[in-house]
Amino acid sequence: MGASEKRKDYISWDEYFMGIAMLSGMRSKDPNTQVGACIVDPEHKILSMGYNGFPLGCSDDEFTWAREGEDNKYFYSTHSELNAILNYRGGSLEGATIYVTLFPCNECAKAIIQSGIREVVYDCDKYEGTASVTASKRMLRAAGVTIRRYEHTDREVTLVL
Repeated sequence: MGASEKRKDYISWDEYFMGIAMLSGMRSKDPNTQVGACIVDPEHKILSMGYNGFPLGCSDDEFTWAREGEDNKYFYSTHSELNAILNYRGGSLEGATIYVTLFPCNECAKAIIQSGIREVVYDCDKYEGTASVTASKRMLRAAGVTIRRYEHTDREVTLVL
């Protein structure tokens, strides 16, 4: 490769933004499920990121991470998609794309639709067929939001932190 030629092995936009969503998910303190999201505008600029966790002021040392019982994490935790939407301070998300490591639940689908996000790129769909995800897909499609599964490549990326 000559000095006047560009690199050809750079990562794609999908790899880049899903990688950021995956890295965001690594911030989650949830012992069972770590989910990350990255919202991008049509010009490929990152608008916001989020991961699943508790709201500001709700200590992840004091609130429970239990999955069952009368006091469980589902009463307190905020999903990555909603966190990314709420973290955005720049105005409208109209026309944006959200990259998310786990297919959005029905509650997050409502927020995605209402915020103006027009495309969902997801990695894992481990809850496919559940009532929540079935409702989510139905609403997203009815609202005209494009749903696209992330296509993995064989690329390995190593981060040394």
